[in-house]
Amino acid sequence: GAGAFGRFAPRDEDADDDDDDGGDGASDGESESDSDSESDDDDTAALLAELERIKAERAKEAAEKAAAEQAAAEHARADELATGNPLLDLADGGSGAPANADFKTKRRWDDDVVFRNQARDAPKVGKRFINDTIRSDFHKRFLNKYIK
Repeated sequence: GAGAFGRFAPRDEDADDDDDDGGDGASDGESESDSDSESDDDDTAALLAELERIKAERAKEAAEKAAAEQAAAEHARADELATGNPLLDLADGGSGAPANADFKTKRRWDDDVVFRNQARDAPKVGKRFINDTIRSDFHKRFLNKYIK
């Protein structure tokens, strides 16, 4: 069941240069390992410094993005508050009329009554003189006011 993975053989390209130097490796092996460990430490330090720089950049970008999103949310909330109330609609210059033409106030239940506001259009009855005190306008008003 190992398949192709069980027969893995390292290639010459993968081998380290230290093994192929052709010398006996006893005299200069220590100096190479010291320089390798120093360069490895330098490389590790450089990589860690680069990693910290990248983390700092990402944290800064995330903070800027969060601040921008918060500012956009506050701006959107302010816009919604300003335009949410049609009585405080500032887009029309403060005239009190709504800026959008499709705005309607809620209709009352008696808006479609046929005889609504009839009393406003009725002609005013002027004073008339009636010689009978019981049928006079003053007597009728007096009875309506004090008797009913």
